[in-house]
Amino acid sequence: MIILVMNAGSSSLKYQLYNMSNEAVLAHGSVERIGMDSSIVTHETSGKPEVRVVSEILDHNAAVKKVSEMLTHREHGVLSSLDEIKAVGHRVVHGGESFKQSTLVTPEVKEEIRRLFDLAPLHNPPAMMGITAVETNMPTISQVVVFDTAFHQTMPQETFLYPIPMVLYRRHKIRRYGFHGTSHNYVSQQAAIKLGRSLDSLKMITCHIGNGASCAAIVNGRSYDTSMGLTPLEGLMMGTRSGDLDPAIVPFTMNKEELTLNEVNSMLNKHSGLQAISGISSDMREITESMNEGDKQAKLAFDMYTYRLRKYIGAYTAGMNGLDVLVFTAGIGENSVAVRKAVCENLTFLGVQLDEERNEVRSREARLISTDDSRVSVMVVPTNEELLIARDTYQLVKQFA
Repeated sequence: MIILVMNAGSSSLKYQLYNMSNEAVLAHGSVERIGMDSSIVTHETSGKPEVRVVSEILDHNAAVKKVSEMLTHREHGVLSSLDEIKAVGHRVVHGGESFKQSTLVTPEVKEEIRRLFDLAPLHNPPAMMGITAVETNMPTISQVVVFDTAFHQTMPQETFLYPIPMVLYRRHKIRRYGFHGTSHNYVSQQAAIKLGRSLDSLKMITCHIGNGASCAAIVNGRSYDTSMGLTPLEGLMMGTRSGDLDPAIVPFTMNKEELTLNEVNSMLNKHSGLQAISGISSDMREITESMNEGDKQAKLAFDMYTYRLRKYIGAYTAGMNGLDVLVFTAGIGENSVAVRKAVCENLTFLGVQLDEERNEVRSREARLISTDDSRVSVMVVPTNEELLIARDTYQLVKQFA
């Protein structure tokens, strides 16, 4: 079965085409700068050179049409007809409390996603544009939505509720939702497989740390707690996001600096985190390089970042009353030897013993980086959210075929 996975942003569209018989990627690409007359289309079919095209693509409908053309192109494509695609799977950031698992797209599902626009105004509307564009260009093909928040819907009330008046939860559903759920779900499964252990017997912390970052406490394969909250701003220090801070900082800063709500929101989401402290970059690679050259602000940013990550790992270990597996994933988690070392060297009280030689190895495969006698198995597991979306889409379409 051929499955197309799409991730629609406000001005972009990323896609991967899978053959689910062996889970091979047949083609992948992206459309950037949607809405402009100089949009950039990048497409690569397995075994063929990458193709890059600049053209006018004014909306998501035109973007999906262009993707369709590339997939069926005589020279660059891999399909003889779009009819070979049996379903399209979409990444949708926010499913609220309505969606605890992936689901087939229906009019009712689309209406509920629209209702959730207020909770994810930057993410859910583009996802809906992607769904609508597929309906226009591929009207006979089934669609599935996979939610970033769905995996975390197993959290109990004591971890997802905030200690604020309950009327705010009842009226507006203000609570912790968490994000990166597709990634946390995927890497926890892969970690258990690599270790040869049953997922439903493990206490695990997964650290998805890239430009956006979150931790999840996973008990027996189910999310128990996670660091992002109502929005992706809460939790860990990130590339440009502040993460946790005293809520009183917001009105205090607005008053002292005469900032509007939009300005302070922009400050916390786009001008904080690693970027703000280092004064150099939001990229951990550049910060690590500058730190090694003696830059004190870069060192401070690095130390704050790794300290806050360790703090969450310690808190979640206490919350779960134990820890069997610690997983690093995403851009920083998979690639920063220095971050993993700084975090693990200060978790010895938990029984974490890092193997420095294993930690230095770079690989696209899931691997153990702790010593053989470490009480906690520490792993690097490359994430693959697109593959999990493809798997969910495949299972749903097969189930309802």
